[in-house]
Amino acid sequence: MHVDEADGVLRITFDRPGVLNAFSMETAVEFAEHVASADPDDHHAVVVTGEGDAFSAGGDIEAMAERRETPQDAYERICETFGRIVEEMLECPVPIVAKVNGDAVGAGLAITALSDFAYAVPDARFSCAFVRVGLIPDTGGTFILPELVGLRTAKQLAFTGEFFDAERAADLDLINEAVAADDLDDRVDELVETLSRRPTLTIGLTKQAMHENLGRSWSEALDYENLLQVQAYSSDDHEEGVSAFLEGRKPDFN
Repeated sequence: MHVDEADGVLRITFDRPGVLNAFSMETAVEFAEHVASADPDDHHAVVVTGEGDAFSAGGDIEAMAERRETPQDAYERICETFGRIVEEMLECPVPIVAKVNGDAVGAGLAITALSDFAYAVPDARFSCAFVRVGLIPDTGGTFILPELVGLRTAKQLAFTGEFFDAERAADLDLINEAVAADDLDDRVDELVETLSRRPTLTIGLTKQAMHENLGRSWSEALDYENLLQVQAYSSDDHEEGVSAFLEGRKPDFN
């Protein structure tokens, strides 16, 4: 993961292009720590993007195949990794901008949804792909997606794992706008410049108020999500989904 700080902007780049910037447990913790380091006294924006052709393919499925753990261990791992990403992104007092340079899948889609702003190249593909490997949406997906796109559409995306392009993502309010690849940097820089002229502390307080005033506290929703994800991790469908992915075949779920 590459991190750069300049002119009041904390830029975080997922830097595992060989696996489409998929998250290991270590990179999930590292990302959460970098977001936690954002300080309104020093930064007026956080920009998140990916190296290479993808934003992020989500969780590292090869690592999933090798994982052996008890349900309690799984719960603690989820809370400390992807659960912590959610906590840090939602509590971050500095606005977060997702510069989606390519596919955003699984946790990559959820991180896009959790960001305060998101802009994507037109050929970026999005998918709430957890169901494809027998998992429920995590990284806040079970509560941030319905808030953004509506309950019925969130169910469609989560139950099918379908892929869709940036234009549809914009129509669904998952991203702010689809932007031509040559213009993406300029569009994000323009927003960052605007944010630099606004009171960061006030923005942080506004963000906090909006999140706390949702129908249910996100911390309660996150805890329930993590408990259900433990069940999904121990399911035959998850094992089948991972095996099918690694063997290059279609999964045969129960």
